[in-house]
Amino acid sequence: MWEYLQNLSLPLTDLTDSEGLALCQQLRRDLVQSVAQTGGHLASNLGAVELTVAIHRAYDTSRDRVVFDVGHQCYIHKILTGRAEQMSTLRKYGGIAGFPKPVESVHDAFIAGHASNSVSVAVGMARARTIRGEDYDVLALIGDGALTGGLAYEGLSDAGGSGERMVVIVNDNGMSIKKNVGGISTLLRRHHLKPTYLRFKQFYRAFTRKIPGGGHLYALTHRIKKAIKGTLLPCSMFEDMGFTYIGPVDGHNLSELTRLLKFSKSLDGPVLLHVRTIKGKGYPPAEQTPANFHGVSPFHPEDGTPRKPAGENFSAVFGRVLCRLGERNPNLCAVTAAMESGTGLTDFAERFPKRFFDVGIAEGHAVAMCAGMAKQGVVPVFAVYSTFLQRSFDMLIHDVAIQKLHVVFCVDRAGLVGEDGETHQGTYDISMLATVPNMVILAPASFSELETMLTWAVEEAQGPVAVRYPRGGENGYSGNSCPEATVRLRPGEDATLVTYGTLVGEALEAARLLEEKGLSCEILKLNRVSPIDAGPVLDSVKKTKRLVVVEEVASRGSVGRDLATQLAALNVRLERVILLNAGDGLVTHGSVPQLRALLGIDAPHIATTIEEAVRCVK
Repeated sequence: MWEYLQNLSLPLTDLTDSEGLALCQQLRRDLVQSVAQTGGHLASNLGAVELTVAIHRAYDTSRDRVVFDVGHQCYIHKILTGRAEQMSTLRKYGGIAGFPKPVESVHDAFIAGHASNSVSVAVGMARARTIRGEDYDVLALIGDGALTGGLAYEGLSDAGGSGERMVVIVNDNGMSIKKNVGGISTLLRRHHLKPTYLRFKQFYRAFTRKIPGGGHLYALTHRIKKAIKGTLLPCSMFEDMGFTYIGPVDGHNLSELTRLLKFSKSLDGPVLLHVRTIKGKGYPPAEQTPANFHGVSPFHPEDGTPRKPAGENFSAVFGRVLCRLGERNPNLCAVTAAMESGTGLTDFAERFPKRFFDVGIAEGHAVAMCAGMAKQGVVPVFAVYSTFLQRSFDMLIHDVAIQKLHVVFCVDRAGLVGEDGETHQGTYDISMLATVPNMVILAPASFSELETMLTWAVEEAQGPVAVRYPRGGENGYSGNSCPEATVRLRPGEDATLVTYGTLVGEALEAARLLEEKGLSCEILKLNRVSPIDAGPVLDSVKKTKRLVVVEEVASRGSVGRDLATQLAALNVRLERVILLNAGDGLVTHGSVPQLRALLGIDAPHIATTIEEAVRCVK
């Protein structure tokens, strides 16, 4: 599929415009075929094909630092930097990651899984270049969606005032940036992009540097130009920040993009290049419904339909239950941070549009806003991925917990999420939320339990509540053990196995495997993860003398460590305490079953671990 890339060398400076267009067309066709097999982020990559090729025509990414924001749109970059043949392994265990990853290639300048940080990282790199007296170019590529995050503006404000030589590309697919209007605006916008104007601007800057008093002359003429623009045009936020603003430019015009990138990098200070693209460009199903092709499972490239029908999942169940609760309570509101579809809130948004709020990629703002709502008598439900909730830790404590406000956090994608890898694994929310005062954490293991726990969290809870559930569906357990905080699912004599969430399915299967070998394992299921009801655990371990806690979270701050600490404080002496979890490192990408096996928290590994512990003592 990728044979035509073998003769390409980076940077693509010698590539003619006609060759570049042919390359873009081929890349787009093959990208669809490739992602159709592996799944991944498609629409954003289709929209950035010409932009990525233009970047590689203007920059040497092995030396220059190109910083992606979020990184969803890095596939073409990976293909052009020697990883085309590995695209069949994309997001698979042992294969290449779905995001930029410096340990994977020198061409990946910085890891990028969360949004809005690229400009901050890029200005840091530019300042490091200045401090060290080195010579390379720095580019930040940020989407307009990421500009809803406050960190983006912190970075832009500092970068604009830094004086550093760097370029920020705003990839605008028509979602966030408001265009200037009026005839004068259109005229000057076109004028700004003319080659003659750009060449004169470049020449004039160089000329005034060489003549006596040239700096003062340039400053004077620049102030006059700025005053005229300020009179005729609406205020340019980016220019007020200190950027040289260029654009908007057609993000699918390869020759124009290349020319403007080369010009932008030749300027001394910070430059902002505003590029307009079409998400899903060149593939009709993705162009028509780009949201459906943001992140996809394997699909049929002919028409975009999934290869496997999607089964029932926790996100969809959450959405249906919340709609029912919304019918009963007119004060119930739903909040999301640019994840309406992913968190299952599409139906709620359609049925209760005045009570649905998508704040964009702004999780900190979302939590603070929910605090304000709760303070004034509304019941806000914030549906958010576990990995993105990390971005709002200060607001959880300062704005919500201190006042014991009734905010419901529905933490989606909790635990292992699989193919998106380190930046997206939901392995830190327990460690984080358990330290928040007054926070109750619930962990349903089935769809029925999610309904029961969410209903309680909305209608009966008094303070902040987090209901955490995984990506996907149930795992061998569909019961409902509510309302007990800790419940015994299975009696046993040889070991006490404590777990929660969909790992309950692995625990039950492990107990069955042990039973075949003549060993009995008592299984305790935690419905409330924090604060823990340790009474049943204490009663059980007094009998079994062995405690095994299995979790899909980081070791530090885990439930297992909390339980072990409580038992030690009570001077409970055990023969063995075994904590099986995600450890203290980062969890790579791969399928959830593969990662559970890797971490030793699937049924066969759990059973083997318990058997060895029992046999060793006996």
